[in-house]
Amino acid sequence: MIELKKVHKTFNRGKANQVDAINGVDLNVNEKEFLVIVGSNGSGKTTLLNLVAGSVLPSSGSIHIDENEVTKLPDYRRSQWIARVFQNPLSGTAPDLSILDNFRLAAIRTKAKGLSVGVDDQFKKLVKEKIASLGMGLENKTEQPMGTLSGGQRQALTLLMSVMDSCKLLLLDEPTAALDPRSAELVMKTADKLIKDFELTAILVTHNLKDAFHYGNRIILMAEGKIVKDLDEVQKTAIKQNDLFAWFG
Repeated sequence: MIELKKVHKTFNRGKANQVDAINGVDLNVNEKEFLVIVGSNGSGKTTLLNLVAGSVLPSSGSIHIDENEVTKLPDYRRSQWIARVFQNPLSGTAPDLSILDNFRLAAIRTKAKGLSVGVDDQFKKLVKEKIASLGMGLENKTEQPMGTLSGGQRQALTLLMSVMDSCKLLLLDEPTAALDPRSAELVMKTADKLIKDFELTAILVTHNLKDAFHYGNRIILMAEGKIVKDLDEVQKTAIKQNDLFAWFG
């Protein structure tokens, strides 16, 4: 599904503030795999996610998604495969539009934005049913502006919106970092359910080692722009939570 070969990323090359963020990374992520990436600040985990997303392009190396070379393609050219949930709950939605209109935009994310795509009763019913599954009581507030919701509510709805259109790869960029514990738990449980129900390939970048322990079927540790540990499903199942904390000791 995802293949990175000898990928490097250097920022500010040749200047005093040059940063070698990614150093020769080789990575293969199989279809339907849920990969968790952990590492300290500056380890390269977010840059690696940005390289997959296309919001950052590599200095060298190659990137393939679903057997298509995307090395030089920007993020909007990769939207046919990728949906992304950002750390900031304010990102990824239109705050001045209603919940319903945000879901409409999500439903046509990879399609031509024509006037022929509207919001009929069937679409309204579908959106209400999806929102009701969260148990947040928002299904009868679909005309409410998205910007009036809490961060946890927006993140949960953004996850639902990510699967309104075609999507094979879900990128989760520290989606709970700005949330209170209760909202964070709801967001992660929702993400895990959607990944399983829609059989998505997923990558989660997180600082939360409890989430790294409980979610995903593979985990990698990054340091100095390299992958220094890579545990498959069997190895991840066998690891103890204290072992993860010891990685940062």
